[in-house]
Amino acid sequence: MQMLQQSYRGLGLLMQLNWDRILFVGAIAGALFLGAFLGSL
Repeated sequence: MQMLQQSYRGLGLLMQLNWDRILFVGAIAGALFLGAFLGSL
């Protein structure tokens, strides 16, 4: 149980440090999807 809590805390720290990169990748993926959608019209 304690190991589960420690790994969950580590995952939370990782998300806190890398949330801007995740947002950046998500924005690029959204832009590519939108471009493909508009290109298919």
